[in-house]
Amino acid sequence: MTRISHRSLSLFIAAALAVAAPAVVLAQAAPAPAPAAAPADAAGTPSQLVLTNSTRILATLESRRVEFQKNRGALRDFIGSEFNNMFDRDYSARLVLGVHGRGASDADVKVFADALADSLMQRYGSSLLDLNTKLKVRVKSETPLRGGAIVKVSSEYLRQGNEPVPVDYLMRKVGTQWKVFDVMVEGVSFVQTFRNQFDAPLKQKSIPQVAADIKAGKLQAQAATN
Repeated sequence: MTRISHRSLSLFIAAALAVAAPAVVLAQAAPAPAPAAAPADAAGTPSQLVLTNSTRILATLESRRVEFQKNRGALRDFIGSEFNNMFDRDYSARLVLGVHGRGASDADVKVFADALADSLMQRYGSSLLDLNTKLKVRVKSETPLRGGAIVKVSSEYLRQGNEPVPVDYLMRKVGTQWKVFDVMVEGVSFVQTFRNQFDAPLKQKSIPQVAADIKAGKLQAQAATN
């Protein structure tokens, strides 16, 4: 089974936030008053969204690091609100459920999506404080898939003196907003990873039962300890 390193998981969370975080929130640590939030469709292309917000999220993590270290509640609130803004949790959850999600109600999928996201944020959200925020982000390409219904944005996190870390986003347009539904760090798809991890439990229990086990901590999305 594919395991996820803590570094990759930190990058995944940062990457998910990067496409989720509106400029007005990410700029709140700046000395000047933040401008009013722009309309959702004003962010431009998916690659512009990734580049702009990736750069801002890293800067915000750096400027608020001391605050977040002292107040983990503020960190959880920050992660939760931004993650929810533009990450397509329910669609991503259906992909994680795979064959087990066929014919599942929207309510059951939402329960599973909420349990999985909350578990990840609670267990690994603080790993963002260990992330090297001096990273630079470079967007390499934007590739339309399925006739443009899906877009893959390929980017790199550049580390001084080290090899770049490839981070790819799969996004789809929901209404006027581009939403991310999968992030691949160093080639590891988190949708595929979690689909593999929860396949066995979902063969034995219903979606709400598995979601309840995740919420209770009986089941967890696993990351490697290295």
